[in-house]
Amino acid sequence: MDLGLAGRAAIVTGGSKGLGHAIARELAAEGANVAICARHEDELAAVAAELRSTGRTVYFRSADVTDPEQVRDFVAEAAEALGGVDILVNNAGRAHPGDFETLTDDDWRDDLDVKLFSMIRCTREVLPHMRTRGGGRVINVNAVFGRGPDPAFFATSVNRAACLSLTKTLAQQLAPEGILVNSVNIGFVLTPQWEHIRMRRAPDLSMDEFSQRMAQADVPLGRFGRAEEVAGLVAFLAGDRASYITGASIDVAGGMGKYV
Repeated sequence: MDLGLAGRAAIVTGGSKGLGHAIARELAAEGANVAICARHEDELAAVAAELRSTGRTVYFRSADVTDPEQVRDFVAEAAEALGGVDILVNNAGRAHPGDFETLTDDDWRDDLDVKLFSMIRCTREVLPHMRTRGGGRVINVNAVFGRGPDPAFFATSVNRAACLSLTKTLAQQLAPEGILVNSVNIGFVLTPQWEHIRMRRAPDLSMDEFSQRMAQADVPLGRFGRAEEVAGLVAFLAGDRASYITGASIDVAGGMGKYV
């Protein structure tokens, strides 16, 4: 299936590892030129070298999405390097542990900053470039806990709900301009951050044992997802075949999510 991504210019935040790496790789494989950012330049350089082997133009920069000035500079430089911006994948985020009693005000602010406000900042900066192109795609990577809360993932449950509302509201406002906004909601997808979760919750178990127990308890398909399984949907939503999809909230979670 030709997704129509050849020559398109895509930005992926959190692109140095895990989901962001897989998404950037998928977009490049489909013919898109890609800009990635994350906090660690050495990891970004390694991913950029891999992506350039596909023959695509690749730009990378160390940037903290909680810093508006760094976001502004990154998007401006990415647009210059790629000749514009057609696609934004808001993927930056990290798990913030704690329950209601243990999460402090600073914890809440930090989690909102890296999840909700990073989407706000990055989307704000790409909109002028997309309008110049006559349209674009914004794909927000969210979590099923935004629709089906779990106290074990308290901050994520609350803040991802706000990200889902942002997605829907933006989709309504930007649709007349041909800018489509959608959400991809993940469940238990194997990424590097799960090693930190395992170390906190079950340091005596191997990662395989830990993920198997988690999946058996909560995932109807009985396993963790792979980053590539998320990246395929993101690429589809970025492409021409998804031209009538906006404001959608689509789960890639192996059946997780006890809601209709």
